[in-house]
Amino acid sequence: MITRKRLAARACGLLAALAVGLFPASATAADGPTAKEPPKVDLVLDVSGSMRANDIDGQSRMAAAKQAFNEVIDAVPGEVRLGIRTLGATYPGEDKALGCKDTKQLYPVGPLNRTEAKTAVATLAPTGWTPIGPALLAAAQDLDGGDGTKRIVLITDGEDTCAPLDPCEVARDIAAKGIHLVIDTLGLVPDAKIRAQLTCIAEATGGTYTSVQHTAELSGRVKQLVDRAAEPVVNPVATEGAKQCANAPVLKPGLYSDRETFGEHRWYRVDVRPGQELRASVSIAADRAVNNDYGLLLRATTLHGREIVRGSEAGDGRTDVLSTGLRYPKAEVDGADDAAKEAPETVCIQVSNSFSAPASVKTTPGMPVELTVDVVDGPDGASDAAAFGLGRGWWLLAVLALIGLAAGVVWGWISRWRISVWRTN
Repeated sequence: MITRKRLAARACGLLAALAVGLFPASATAADGPTAKEPPKVDLVLDVSGSMRANDIDGQSRMAAAKQAFNEVIDAVPGEVRLGIRTLGATYPGEDKALGCKDTKQLYPVGPLNRTEAKTAVATLAPTGWTPIGPALLAAAQDLDGGDGTKRIVLITDGEDTCAPLDPCEVARDIAAKGIHLVIDTLGLVPDAKIRAQLTCIAEATGGTYTSVQHTAELSGRVKQLVDRAAEPVVNPVATEGAKQCANAPVLKPGLYSDRETFGEHRWYRVDVRPGQELRASVSIAADRAVNNDYGLLLRATTLHGREIVRGSEAGDGRTDVLSTGLRYPKAEVDGADDAAKEAPETVCIQVSNSFSAPASVKTTPGMPVELTVDVVDGPDGASDAAAFGLGRGWWLLAVLALIGLAAGVVWGWISRWRISVWRTN
């Protein structure tokens, strides 16, 4: 029985390998627009009263943060426009309404004067509340404008104290604006609730969460994030899919972003000429708590009845991002005039998800979707899987039938051989 299971597993592995070779799921994005303006970074520092605690390398959290900021300011690349915003730095009272407005721009986002920035940091002293949500909204305004890279780096030692303005929902709203702003979070206290909130903030915008307990870790991580902002990136173009293909936007090769609510279907269109191949991939991020048994479907169809469907699923709730992709070849037209040979065919792309969530989870804004579209020259040789007529229906069934037949013959031969050996012994 064990041997049979092993052989079955190997057979499944062989089939999976053949399937991957025939139907690759990844797609190559076309060259997109590059950032035309300098990257912007806003460092958001928690200066609430809890930053007085002396538990980072024998000094207070505030002193460690100041030391790290000075090191970061010295190392900021010349092309980065850096700003510093504080939260909880000015109001020491008990009035929540006032404490939750306590955020200010300590140093404006722009060309960096290192001396002035260090002088501003030196004046900080732990004071008041922890209005993370309002500070994120204000930091997004600090970075407003332009098409360059935008990044917020939040350093805090506690949870937001200004509910019901949930900073996680604030981050989702910022991401939904399509301004390509990433929020990275750093927690100075290894607390489960703090980690959960900061992780949610980061994941809502495609950022990262890091727990730091030493000054060197804090300085090194912030430097790394600032340097990352200076790296060239391709910002996706915001688009909005339609409920039907007829009204769908026509996409050129490139990288696109959209939003889908739970269980929604969205359509897009791509023109493909004879002799070309469409390559598309899509990713959707579960940026909030969702129920198990969810999936992602990518479907390409034409008016002539051709169809390719690819999907991905993860029912255990452990996958934060689902991705899938497809290749769609358009055969050349033989014996036709030049106009027919160059006439494009409209391919309808449908992106569907089967996410659901508990009643307590907000469904707006929708979950982030990233769609990559590329149109390349079609394959010339039969060695390319697409040349076999991928997605033409009967070809796919024939290939699977042949694979199943071969696997059955091999399995039957092995079973008969094992029985004969057992009887002999």
